[in-house]
Amino acid sequence: MRNLASVQAISAVRPIEGADAIELVIIKGWQCVAKKGEFAMGDLCVYFEVDSFLPIDARYEFLRRTSYRSNEFMGEGMRIKTITFRGEISQGLALPVSSFPEIEEKVMGTDITELLKVRKWEMPEVVGSSGVEIGEKPYGIPTTDETRLQSMTEFIEAFLGQPYYITTKMDGTSCTVYYKDGMVGVCGRNREYKEDDSSCAMWKLVHKKGLKEKLISLNENIAIQGEFCGHGIQKNRLKLLTPNLFVFDIVRLEENGARPKMGLHDLQSYCGRLGLDMVPVEEVGDSFDYALDTLIEKARGKYSSGADKEGIVVRTQKFQHNPELQHKMSFKVLNNDFLKKEKG
Repeated sequence: MRNLASVQAISAVRPIEGADAIELVIIKGWQCVAKKGEFAMGDLCVYFEVDSFLPIDARYEFLRRTSYRSNEFMGEGMRIKTITFRGEISQGLALPVSSFPEIEEKVMGTDITELLKVRKWEMPEVVGSSGVEIGEKPYGIPTTDETRLQSMTEFIEAFLGQPYYITTKMDGTSCTVYYKDGMVGVCGRNREYKEDDSSCAMWKLVHKKGLKEKLISLNENIAIQGEFCGHGIQKNRLKLLTPNLFVFDIVRLEENGARPKMGLHDLQSYCGRLGLDMVPVEEVGDSFDYALDTLIEKARGKYSSGADKEGIVVRTQKFQHNPELQHKMSFKVLNNDFLKKEKG
């Protein structure tokens, strides 16, 4: 479970030009806007990550005007998202740890998500490209969700000196196409869809590319995972005239339950054999040596359409076949220019 709320330390306090009442505080790799003088470097705070959904509580009432949400799926609460103050983005919420007497263990890194009844803001997948749902995503196929580097800055140290590659983070919706023991299926982020071109644009693309027949001929139990992009999906920042799938992972569905990911060489090879497009590779290197600030700057840039790209994903060139380590061998860095323009 993602640590949406945790005890953290303020690593730096920075002024905001022209602002008398607010300033920036740095927590892990994130920056948040806070009241001026509320924190000093080294202070402990309660940090709520972006996408946190806070329960109704007097301590959060100051957020009501901008953050209150109420719907049949999530109920009532305060949604934490990236916002902008005086030209500076605020990525999450920091509050004094003294405001939370129920926290018995006030130690940096303590996960208090459940204690504070914080949930992840999630809404049903709503795109005209989905289709008729026929069940959950099967066979233990992993959900695609990269960790943000700013949440786990220790990834930098883990990657240092390792072979790596950097890809563009495409802005679409999650899509998985799998082959398992003679059967081909198509899934969104969490659900599987009925094979029907009239209701499911993902299935329509699979048939258009002849991917079903290619997977049957290949006869390997694999799950192809990528970003499905096109008109009607998110804001179609790529300005695609026809939908396309940009592959970022291929996972082997082994009989013993293991789900090892392919490394860069095999991923490129399989995409070529199956006639699929990979996510754009921006850089390949033998020895990772980036710092956080450099990666945040590298995440800036635009798609070929001219729209701000969502960011970048950094991956190891060769995944270890260890389920406890696989999630630590890739991370995403979002483009702050993209975040500033995001609404909703």
